[in-house]
Amino acid sequence: MRVLASRWQGSVLVCGKCSKKLAGGFGDKRRTPLAKLLRAALGLKKGRKADRGVVEVKCLGVCPKNAVVMIDAAQPDRWMLVPAGADVGEIVTTLRGGDASPPSPPRVEDGLKAA
Repeated sequence: MRVLASRWQGSVLVCGKCSKKLAGGFGDKRRTPLAKLLRAALGLKKGRKADRGVVEVKCLGVCPKNAVVMIDAAQPDRWMLVPAGADVGEIVTTLRGGDASPPSPPRVEDGLKAA
């Protein structure tokens, strides 16, 4: 096995299926995918040279309506539902630890699939 060095101090997982359903859903024209918008807002470099990784994964299985599921790997017990068109500044503040509120339990109104 070969090990590669990375500068990542953390990572964020973004559901690719949710992003695809919204056809972007973020940015000024609401056409930018959340992962791309986060990379730009956080000022990240490419690949392993970045301070943090934003990784778009296949599907996280929550599937909310009009939102994208996002997980900050520093807080894996808190999965965030980011509504389409959400303010990128608020998202970045939450990722940097500005929101210390406890996670709320899922609600039926959030459009979650029944298990």
